[in-house]
Amino acid sequence: MAMSPLSKAAPEHVIVVGAGMVGLSTAWFLQQRGVQVTVLERSAVAAGASWGNAGWITPAMAIPLAEPAVLKYGMKAVLDPSAPLHVPISLDPPLWSFLLRFAARCTGPTWRKTMAALAPLNIAALDAYDELETDPGMHAALRSGPILAAFQEGEHADGLLLEFDHIREAGLELEASDVPLSQLAELAPVVSSNVSRAIRIDGQRFMNPGAYVAALADAVRSRGGEVREGADVRGLRHGPGGIFVDLVGAAPVHGDAVVLATGAWLPTLAKQYGVRTSLRAGRGYSFSVSQPTDGKQVNNPIYFPYERIVCTPLGDTGRIRMGGTMEFQPTDAPLYPQRIESIVENAMPLVEGLDLSDRQDEWVGARPVTVDGLPLVGPTKAPGVWVHGGHGMWGMCQGPATARLLAEQIVTGRAPDALRPLTPTR
Repeated sequence: MAMSPLSKAAPEHVIVVGAGMVGLSTAWFLQQRGVQVTVLERSAVAAGASWGNAGWITPAMAIPLAEPAVLKYGMKAVLDPSAPLHVPISLDPPLWSFLLRFAARCTGPTWRKTMAALAPLNIAALDAYDELETDPGMHAALRSGPILAAFQEGEHADGLLLEFDHIREAGLELEASDVPLSQLAELAPVVSSNVSRAIRIDGQRFMNPGAYVAALADAVRSRGGEVREGADVRGLRHGPGGIFVDLVGAAPVHGDAVVLATGAWLPTLAKQYGVRTSLRAGRGYSFSVSQPTDGKQVNNPIYFPYERIVCTPLGDTGRIRMGGTMEFQPTDAPLYPQRIESIVENAMPLVEGLDLSDRQDEWVGARPVTVDGLPLVGPTKAPGVWVHGGHGMWGMCQGPATARLLAEQIVTGRAPDALRPLTPTR
């Protein structure tokens, strides 16, 4: 069970380190089971990967990053800085070791095995969000609507449809159909005439991620939880009656158990507790532009799979978020403007009616990518210290589902079957 080192009882007070979607979902589901929570965040709520991502809750599309098709992008990623997958040429032996082991997993059998472990999380994803939204204090909700995948070359859609077949074979439901070009302007008025084929994907949802995570923090507070921003964790100490979390420039916080949910920064604290699975920051970029001024509003997400570009309407803000790329750089490296410019350059032939030069909210966020493609969820080798992270690009989608399972394990001491492949000390 999750117990303090001395009490032999389920924890009454759990400290969660990290106030992104993963950490706050963990806190909320622990509250569902009667546990007092304190959330510590070194910066601000949703300051990391939870803020500027696409906001897609698409369990039918949350698949392992290591797939056979990724290998063909490998050389281009090294040689072309505008490639959707960017690997800088640098002297970084740990990164190249990670990438070589990652590449070795880009096979069909490994993809299917990893997908089988992710499928239960994806199946539970929307139900976990539905439970979050039963909270009267939760003043945000997911939006439903089709996602449109658009292609300049019609044959490029065949690869996506084949991927969908593999997803269905893994046990996930996925509704997809071709969109007649005559209906394209109605569904996606900003898609340019260069697009020759489009696929409609139904049954998924989306959100304004920064606003949603902020609302979740408010919900945790409204239930009696504490969410402390600017609380920089220096380390953990086991002591009489539990665990002390030492902070920079502030008094320690005491609890019965601790959950580390710090995203791409997870190894900083977790490695000393037996979490050895290699994890790197897979950084994504985004920016926002105004909705079209001619009244042709974008109401649903648009995906350009070949160029790896996403577009998401941000609710009543009057703006559209555009994002893309997977960049392997140090977690705290600065934003590289050329990555934003590469998204703009690749998007220009695809959209019309959007002023891509009038950008706001330029952002880079570090997503925690594990070498084996599986999240890290469960107990560490230290009593009362737990880990929740490593979802890669799918933290927003799978985070509440794994949070609900982890809260069950922390309180009952029983590991749900879906968490067994995700053991963080594997």
